[in-house]
Amino acid sequence: MKKSKLLTATGAFCALAPMQQSCTPESQRTESPNIIFIFMDDMGYADTSCYGETRWTTTNIDYLAENGVQFTDCYSAASVSTPSRAGLLTGRYPVRMGIQGVFFPESYTGMPLEEVTIAEILKEEGYATSCIGKWHLGHRDRFLPMNQGFDEYFGIPYSNDMNGQVYMRGYEVEEYRIDQRQTIQKYTAEAVDFIKRNSDGPFFLYLAHNMVHVPIFVSEEFEGKSGAGLFGDAVLEADWSVGQIMQTLREEGIEENTLVVFASDNGPWLQEGPMGGSAGILREGKSTNYEGGVRVPCIAYWKGTIAPQKNSDVVSMLDWMPTVATLTGAELPDVRLDGYDISPILLGTGKRASEDYAYFRNGTPNVTEYRSGDWKIALPAGRTNGNFWRASTPAHDYLLFNLSEDPSEKYNLWNKYPDKAAEMLAKLEKYKAEFGEVPPALVMWGNTDTNYLNRQRQQAIEEAEAAGITSRQGEMQEFIDVE
Repeated sequence: MKKSKLLTATGAFCALAPMQQSCTPESQRTESPNIIFIFMDDMGYADTSCYGETRWTTTNIDYLAENGVQFTDCYSAASVSTPSRAGLLTGRYPVRMGIQGVFFPESYTGMPLEEVTIAEILKEEGYATSCIGKWHLGHRDRFLPMNQGFDEYFGIPYSNDMNGQVYMRGYEVEEYRIDQRQTIQKYTAEAVDFIKRNSDGPFFLYLAHNMVHVPIFVSEEFEGKSGAGLFGDAVLEADWSVGQIMQTLREEGIEENTLVVFASDNGPWLQEGPMGGSAGILREGKSTNYEGGVRVPCIAYWKGTIAPQKNSDVVSMLDWMPTVATLTGAELPDVRLDGYDISPILLGTGKRASEDYAYFRNGTPNVTEYRSGDWKIALPAGRTNGNFWRASTPAHDYLLFNLSEDPSEKYNLWNKYPDKAAEMLAKLEKYKAEFGEVPPALVMWGNTDTNYLNRQRQQAIEEAEAAGITSRQGEMQEFIDVE
């Protein structure tokens, strides 16, 4: 397979300037832990009870949070699906791959094959690897998971609202007419089977649910279970799935040698109203670079290794590539990574080497916002007129927020703190200057059945209104300039 030369993860990758600067000594690593990523689609920051939801209780996800690291300030690699997944699996900002938007069934391209994934570095270490669920990084044969380090694949190769829904197994279509009411159940059964077949380890399981992306589906067992509409029912079925995974680990006697990470790809799709989830106190949602679009729930659980804690450090889904390398002794690709090793946080030995995060605007190669510590700067932007898939947002000049005091991004401190504003602008411009060249954007656009989506959306709103469930979509906010 055509892949880059690899570096050892026991110290050599610390020299990859400027991003890999913190390493955990080899003596502090547990040998060959199993790795499970449970990745939700469009789940908002506040859609689970451990992150603030009060209308339903996510018992199994809450258990992971109460007994692991619950990150409060974790960022996705992007505000929409395809680039966020590319960033998670490679540790690189998706614009480095030419990925600036979402692939469609009509797309003829995918994530470049020269990119090295977590599955590939673990496969080199003898791991069994499986991708179950939503891939969304290219559905043509050459771009499927088996060409990116996975031994097995089962799932829907793109979003569940796109044309031509099928289940694929490996390179072949297994079912042409699928019942999405059973999707969470099928994915869970596939995941349990993979764990049982590979319980002697080590293994890497990437379980990427299509839920809770619209259109929402649940099995008959979970219809009405939340008492708060179909979206809540789907969240509870996803929570059940987490419980099944954990039960299997316990039955196989491998819970103490398995790192389980639960997260979402981006913020909630607020345009879907009651079907779109919630970002809680965070501003806006999916497709925007406000906190509600890119700050996501993220929990890491490893019984006996990770001490329970709620962590407010700035971390990113890009961090998992270097972190997994450290924890497993795997080699990192000889390319510029954008994530930092966060194993010191997991193991209680230190902190992430950086408190910074760069926000890339959806559909462009540009850094338009930058966070450093508690502070976030945004460059001027024009008004965005909303449509069926993204919210309207107001035009603005330079913005400066203190996110620890104002996570809702209401109060513009640009004029009140000119020295901090100048410092943050300098950091953003320095990052942009040092980022390097960005390749041309891949052609990604295709057609979706918008008539079907609109019908599904209107039906959901009518059903929700009849049940007394109101939309969770906020009105377009303006900014309060603080002098």
